[in-house]
Amino acid sequence: MNAPENESFRDSIATINEEGKRAWIFPKKPSGKFYDYRKYVSYFLLAFLFSAPFIKVNGNQFLMFNVLERRFNIFGFPFWPQDFHLFVISMIIGVIFITLFTVAFGRIFCGWICPQTIFMEMVFRRIEYWIDGDRGKQLRLKKSGWTSEKIRKRVLKHTIFVIISFFIANIFLAYLIGSDKLLGYIKEGPLEHLGTLIPLLIFTGIFYFVFSWFREQVCIIACPYGRLQGVLLDNKSIVVAYDHKRGEGENGRKKWRKNEDRATLGYGDCIDCLQCVHVCPTGIDIRNGTQLECVNCTACIDECDTIMEKIGLPTGLIRYASEANIEDKEPFKLTARLKGYIVVLTVLIGVLIAMLQLRNELEARVLRLPGQLYEHKENNIISNVFTYKLVNKTTEPVEDVSFKLKDYKGTVKLVSTENTVTVPRQGLEEGTLFIELDQSLLKGDKTELTIEIYSKDKLIETTKVNFLGPRSF
Repeated sequence: MNAPENESFRDSIATINEEGKRAWIFPKKPSGKFYDYRKYVSYFLLAFLFSAPFIKVNGNQFLMFNVLERRFNIFGFPFWPQDFHLFVISMIIGVIFITLFTVAFGRIFCGWICPQTIFMEMVFRRIEYWIDGDRGKQLRLKKSGWTSEKIRKRVLKHTIFVIISFFIANIFLAYLIGSDKLLGYIKEGPLEHLGTLIPLLIFTGIFYFVFSWFREQVCIIACPYGRLQGVLLDNKSIVVAYDHKRGEGENGRKKWRKNEDRATLGYGDCIDCLQCVHVCPTGIDIRNGTQLECVNCTACIDECDTIMEKIGLPTGLIRYASEANIEDKEPFKLTARLKGYIVVLTVLIGVLIAMLQLRNELEARVLRLPGQLYEHKENNIISNVFTYKLVNKTTEPVEDVSFKLKDYKGTVKLVSTENTVTVPRQGLEEGTLFIELDQSLLKGDKTELTIEIYSKDKLIETTKVNFLGPRSF
């Protein structure tokens, strides 16, 4: 968006120096209206993240992603492998939702909601400011020798970083294996569960590495979302933008001088103080236009507004705006592209809601036993053997489960290995059953039957099977 003619700044990133080595970013501690809003949002999301594994809805963990056992809970709804289509639709909805907001508001997800940004800026960076001080003190500390004060600060900071990383790893584990199981492991002692402790320590190391060393490079190098926004953004997308028309004027930027009539001299409102650069957590100059590294954190907006207030100029030199708004004062409106995304998102949400409403609490699958044809019994009775699998998705056991055939009467009967079975809560029940039919009722060598599954005489599920018999001539 309106980058300068010399775009050599795009040939490198702020975290790499001319020698190709890591260049540390020491951002100034942000403050201001947007930063306060971000703190409220971040603390709410952190509270949600830490509490979600321990919240139960109808006995189900609010959020759980147990990949090993293929069990997932989303907002208290349990999902099994049989519900994978629902999980896929949910993921597609999430992708389209993020895409819609990226087209409309740029990389706003990164600056306000992304866990990487929240942990980095609202947890680890704030601890760093508390121990090491603001930008100037951090720079001086880095250049100083290894004095007792520097060693003390480094040991204290990294000890806290490791403790927080270990805590985050435990929360992450609660999402994977379930909070009840995690609390059980803690009570029994870590040495009793080395198979879990070792991955826990590995994740602790990964989190520590990311937040103590890799930091903003996750957003710049590792995360694909920055590349995605380059494809999705257009000149009507609302992003954190520098008003180059107002900031540059006719003769460009100029340092501030008291009682100087900048408008008469043709200079813009930007006083080239570089505070927007110093406060940026990824080290970019927002005045160069929209860049891949910008995470829309609004730190530059707050800092610029503070400077403008101090020198008596209007705020909003850096603000949420689109290129069309800066160039032509065009207000934000829904484009055909945005309307298309909204329609698709609405349809998919409607489909997901309908599928959730139709979703059965007990999933039944009845299949013919592999390698078996049929058995011809006395009185023209044909018998087929089947296996059944019942999945209980609820937190209560399903008792007195029985099988019946639909639309077939008289000599038709369903013979199970047991009269009834009980399916444990959030569990699985498997077994074998026989279906016997009078040969006169068969429709050729393959007849489709509907099996009804009852619990205490209440119909809870139906499924279809193919019944094999002798070919009729």
